[in-house]
Amino acid sequence: MKKVEIQIIQNNVKESAILEVDRKTKTLTFYTKDGLSKTHTAGDLYECFGLIRADFPDITFLCKGAKINVHPSRMTSQMSAGLVAYEVKAGQPTDEEDVVRIFDYEERDLTNDIEAQKQHYRKWIESIRAGDQLPV
Repeated sequence: MKKVEIQIIQNNVKESAILEVDRKTKTLTFYTKDGLSKTHTAGDLYECFGLIRADFPDITFLCKGAKINVHPSRMTSQMSAGLVAYEVKAGQPTDEEDVVRIFDYEERDLTNDIEAQKQHYRKWIESIRAGDQLPV
């Protein structure tokens, strides 16, 4: 297992927390300094991170994986076990520059609702499809 230090905001205080990452079993364990902890196993680590964020709605996770417009593709999920994802922009196809590590620091456009991220991703796909339509 690999330990990753992340930044969170809990009770209006920015502090460090630890994530234990197991890529083989797709298991993620979250620990705070004050003793909170939670473990999830899921289809990939992005999904595990979403489940952990849902368990702690009062904590802001300052990570790319909590950003509303970050979502893995099937390929990035399979290749990295969900550790990398795309930061998508409406109407624009993704490029290698859009690949982000989900535990990297971020402080803008964050959510603890993985369903909101999935909905945003679906809207992004629709925006790409709309852009592909050529006038007749």
